[in-house]
Amino acid sequence: MSPISAACPSLTGGHAPDPTDTMQPHDAPASDSPTPATEPAAGTGAASAEQRLAELEAKHAEMADAYLRAKAEAENVRRRAEEEMAKARKYAVESFAEGLLPVRDSLEAAIATPKATPEQMLEGVHATLRQLAQALERHKVVEVNPPAGTKFDPHQHQAISVVPAAQEANTVVAVLQKGYLINDRVLRPALVTVAGAP
Repeated sequence: MSPISAACPSLTGGHAPDPTDTMQPHDAPASDSPTPATEPAAGTGAASAEQRLAELEAKHAEMADAYLRAKAEAENVRRRAEEEMAKARKYAVESFAEGLLPVRDSLEAAIATPKATPEQMLEGVHATLRQLAQALERHKVVEVNPPAGTKFDPHQHQAISVVPAAQEANTVVAVLQKGYLINDRVLRPALVTVAGAP
């Protein structure tokens, strides 16, 4: 080979060496394996999810326990209320019966006095009636006895008939039988006659 060919390879058909053909150590391709920097991040996410799940399970257990306690307390309240109502009904009847005993005593005393005069008998009847009224009043039993001219109340009065009267229409003319309320509830309506339209 001539000195010219060695100096200029292109003139003889040769190729000059490519500087990139020689791989340097620092030019090695990147590895496909995950870098150590990403592994702690994945582990942290899993630990956070497990911690959240544990918190939710604890919260659920706490709520379930609170529900069971509230349910048991409600059941206890209901049972106590039923027992108190049963006792109230029982003792209410007992108290009412106790209030009527003096009335019975007075009636028996009147029967045991056959030689009593009519005046004495009438006085005894009035005294017994007062005892009965007091016993009823103590147990919130009040009479319904509307005076004439009172506006007819269908909730407390029961009209037996409509009669002509010199008063406003639809008002009470006369009471044929007293009514009674117990704790503001109608026990028996008053039987009345009512004024008709003129």
